[in-house]
Amino acid sequence: MPAKTTKPAPKRPAKRDPEKTQARILQAATAEFAAKGFSGARTEQIAKRAKSNIRMLYHYHGGKDALYTRVLEDVLTRLREQELQLDFSDATPLDGILQLFDFIDGHFSSHPELLQLLAFENLNKAAHLRKSSRIPQQASPVLDLINALLQRGQADGVFRNGIDALHLYVTMVSLAYYGKSHAHTLSRIFKQDLLAPDWQAAHREQNHQMLAGFLSHGSVSALGHPKDTKPTRRTKP
Repeated sequence: MPAKTTKPAPKRPAKRDPEKTQARILQAATAEFAAKGFSGARTEQIAKRAKSNIRMLYHYHGGKDALYTRVLEDVLTRLREQELQLDFSDATPLDGILQLFDFIDGHFSSHPELLQLLAFENLNKAAHLRKSSRIPQQASPVLDLINALLQRGQADGVFRNGIDALHLYVTMVSLAYYGKSHAHTLSRIFKQDLLAPDWQAAHREQNHQMLAGFLSHGSVSALGHPKDTKPTRRTKP
């Protein structure tokens, strides 16, 4: 008598996980937009990277424009949220400013996609950032954090008066941003690897000294501008 064969149980369809699908699409979109910008990125490639399909991309994120804005919101929100988790209550005002700078500097180092996305969005004159109401709302708490440190430093007599929090934040971001976003071209021009850890560490220490000098009493900004700031030109012999 032939042995009975048992039929394999039918495979159950995999359960859908909307949150994981959305997260995969967002992660894939971040990589695609950071590499190619808004114009160069393709939704088909994003769906492929995310192991999803165009229908799901449009269903969860509303299309390419909305998805790109969502990517910008996501990378900047992560920066803002982590900034606001910093606690400077036990730090001196100067240490607090330098710790904030170090956080920004480190965040740019570990998130090169943010540098690339900001570069592309600047080329587009912030066309998609204008569509976001979330990003401007998140900026004020960071300035409040800086203002609190500035006020403490002024009260302690270690910071000069008249420092604007927004100007200071833009300066800090500039110091942390430029040496990384332009490192490839600068390395080629000066024949030195600006992304090497030792060069970055030395540059960070120089930025510390510049910030400390700017904040302290007796800085150039506190003393005013010299009367004649025009550079002299060499004359041909």
